[in-house]
Amino acid sequence: MNTEALLRDLRRQLHDGGLHGCLLVRDLHTGDELGIEPDTQLPSASLVKVPLALATAERVRRGELDGATTLDVRPGRISTPGPTGLSRFRHPARVAIDDLLYLSTCVSDGTAADTLFGLTPPAQVTDLLHGLGLRGITVRHTIGELSDTPAERFDANQTHLAHALAIDAGTSGRGHRVPQLDTTRANTGSARAWVELLQALWTPSTIHPEVAERVRGLMAHNLLRHRLAPDFSSDATTWSSKTGTLLNLRHEIGVVEHADGQAFAIAVLTESVVPASDQPGAEALMAQVARTLRDHLRHL
Repeated sequence: MNTEALLRDLRRQLHDGGLHGCLLVRDLHTGDELGIEPDTQLPSASLVKVPLALATAERVRRGELDGATTLDVRPGRISTPGPTGLSRFRHPARVAIDDLLYLSTCVSDGTAADTLFGLTPPAQVTDLLHGLGLRGITVRHTIGELSDTPAERFDANQTHLAHALAIDAGTSGRGHRVPQLDTTRANTGSARAWVELLQALWTPSTIHPEVAERVRGLMAHNLLRHRLAPDFSSDATTWSSKTGTLLNLRHEIGVVEHADGQAFAIAVLTESVVPASDQPGAEALMAQVARTLRDHLRHL
């Protein structure tokens, strides 16, 4: 199948599966890439924890922060499904900056992330990205602001209503009645912007090598591996990634490194048009489409 026919078929599969997908897969050695709407800006959800990790690690390298410094963290006490780590703690904890980095990136702990944002606010994270020449990602708010959506306000048996609102309340210009889904107010990035960040982390770039290695190590130990990992993990590959989930948004970015030396950066950003929180079929479809693009690139 030629490339154009392949992309048409994959768009059809996504549509039939109830997903609007924005994807990009890039060969990190040759620069060859394939994508579907790779320049569409979407809210980032927890993907923003990767730029946060980068900014925190860079400030530690500069000596502005000490990774061994311990901070008193108030418990999140969140009871709704989804949040992890300190976000579900019921009592205060004292945690070192280095360990908050692990919890924020590898466990996707929102409370840990917001403690780090207390040290490096969103605007400073964006400025640091811009200073490194990475201009496609904008960080505007903390993770805590993601926990005030209709999903948290409705009863558990009304989850579908929160998702229906997320699906139906948007505008043609990507504004939205739910602030966290409004691209003029949310943390945002395109599939291309996330791939640019991954390339800067995995190949020589303006990011200091020690910082890039630190962030790569955190992503390699990501514990949330239900989305793309099943299609990219094997004894002959290493899959390093970060997921992002918010209402009807399901994202994942990552790099698959093959034993033969090939490496591909992958960004999959999706919006579901199905009003349901649990959609294992959508997760599997995301991975299937991303792997098909990778396979096509790998064998060109």
